Amino acid sequence: MHRSLSFKAVICLGTLVPSSLLYAAADPQVEALKAELMALKQRYEAQQQALMVLEQRVRQVEDQPTAAPPKRLTRSPASQPRSATAVAAAGNGNGNGNGAATGSTPGQSASYGQSLQDDSQPAQSVSNLYDEASGFFGGGRFSLETGVTYARYDTRQLILNGFLALDSIFLGNINLDRIKADNWTLDVTGRYNLDQRWQFDVNVPVVYRESTYQSGGVGGNAQGVSERSVTRDPTLGDVNFGVAYKFLDESENSPDAVVSLRVKAPTGKDPFGIKLLRDTANDSLSYPEDLPTGNGVWSITPGLSLVKTYDPAVIFGSVAYTHTFADSFSDVSSTLNQKVPGKVKIGDSFQIGAGVAFALNEKMSMSFSVSDLIARRSRIKSAETGDSWADVKSSDANAAYFNVGMTLAAADNLTIVPNLAIGLTDDAPDFTFSLKIPYYF
Repeated sequence: MHRSLSFKAVICLGTLVPSSLLYAAADPQVEALKAELMALKQRYEAQQQALMVLEQRVRQVEDQPTAAPPKRLTRSPASQPRSATAVAAAGNGNGNGNGAATGSTPGQSASYGQSLQDDSQPAQSVSNLYDEASGFFGGGRFSLETGVTYARYDTRQLILNGFLALDSIFLGNINLDRIKADNWTLDVTGRYNLDQRWQFDVNVPVVYRESTYQSGGVGGNAQGVSERSVTRDPTLGDVNFGVAYKFLDESENSPDAVVSLRVKAPTGKDPFGIKLLRDTANDSLSYPEDLPTGNGVWSITPGLSLVKTYDPAVIFGSVAYTHTFADSFSDVSSTLNQKVPGKVKIGDSFQIGAGVAFALNEKMSMSFSVSDLIARRSRIKSAETGDSWADVKSSDANAAYFNVGMTLAAADNLTIVPNLAIGLTDDAPDFTFSLKIPYYF
């Protein structure tokens, strides 16, 4: 019999075979039935864990810092002409207010944007790119960014429950399970820049989720296709805050370099203890009673980003590592009417991204990049697993994206940044579209 992990609930064998019949059967038959019952129970528990794994994977994918969609191009400071006004600006330490991302050193202009503007260069379509590419928003002391992100998931899983006869004919049940998810995130980010070297920021997301679970039913046609939808009203997600330090200014032979540290707090709804319900019309369909909006644990992410100008293009790259901290929960079981306390350690993840951007004109630029997130398996420790950690099967993930970004300089202090991320692996969403609007004060 082929066995595959799915989100379909397993009908308990004990409810189908009366106990009197078991006692009446011969001893070998009783032992065989007991062994089959135990195997079915183990498969059912594994399938319960699978939905929890999927929820964790969705949160990991949503939290991935996709390769930044660059905003504006700029020239290397080594080749940038300097005017008397720019020199004066350097002495005063003032930014251009347009979002230039490079820092200033003694005897150097306060920002790329300022020097470009003073020399009649396309400042609007140039300096904002550095902000997004490096993650360092150095145009003004304070910036406020509003963003909306939509992610679409559509996964299908073919379940074969039977055996292959004569090496060509499949005898048994064929089932098609499908999960469709629409996730909306509205987030507000405030950033404070100190002396063109330090940046402090806080991000507050609000999450709306809607997921639809479908199953073809036992045999694929006896019960038809069953469907259940689960909705999570707009709810606070995991608030995160970070600090960045620009330790290297771009020169003729070196890039801009920014090191960052981000901490995420478990302020959203965690995915643990959410019970799986069984559809009354089709018991092959299981679905969660609620949807999470956060990971439920603290995490810390150190990162490094590099930006280098090769006029008229900018090449950028980033690397980051997310470490999650284990935490205890009053309930980690997904079984209805069962409460099992335990401890959870979500797998650490590694993110990498790189891309290139070009200025189309003084108001618009475009970027292309690839990013990838690789997450290790999660682990759980509960009364069912004893004192040792147990790996959660299929909780590891590899989510890769191809990103296409654009920057529109709407005003001196206002930029519109749309970005489209196309999923390249099964663990990534089909596509993600985001729209960010940073404003510089």
